[in-house]
Amino acid sequence: MPVKDTQRSRLISIGGKVAKTPDEAREIMRGLPEDRAKRDLHAAFAFLASQPDVKQDHIGATGWCMGGGYSLEVALPEPTLAADVINYGHLATDPEALKKINAPILGIFGGQDGGIPVADVRKFGETLGNMGKKIEIKIYDDAGHAFENPNNRNGYRADDAADAWKRTADFLATTLKNRSRPPS
Repeated sequence: MPVKDTQRSRLISIGGKVAKTPDEAREIMRGLPEDRAKRDLHAAFAFLASQPDVKQDHIGATGWCMGGGYSLEVALPEPTLAADVINYGHLATDPEALKKINAPILGIFGGQDGGIPVADVRKFGETLGNMGKKIEIKIYDDAGHAFENPNNRNGYRADDAADAWKRTADFLATTLKNRSRPPS
């Protein structure tokens, strides 16, 4: 799933189709078979973990929007994932699935996101916290969906995006630096 992102344009390519507008991108994303996406993500994780120059216990995942949801999908069945960042992505709710997560999670969400209600975000954080999972949630109260995307003309929030990026970088640096393998 190649993605090209520049200041002038944003192209999303899935299955050979390339979007040049946000509406085209949404249409292509809707057509992505979820089972194929999960299979590709896990294959990418396995490939990365097999590389001799990669510390297998220092692999993290991060994504935004659809990619944020898929970042969580990597954490669910990958016991050696070392860190996971979800930027306003869909959330898993099945407690049995959530029990499998070993990676510390940073969740970044907009308080005005109509697609991911704050109550759901809080419940997700509480459920993982009650399971003893390491979870940090940041909700930007006045931000909506895709507030970190500068191409989001009406919803981009530069200050919140800068803070979210700093949190992400700090979380990954700290988590991956201090990572040790989870118990088998």
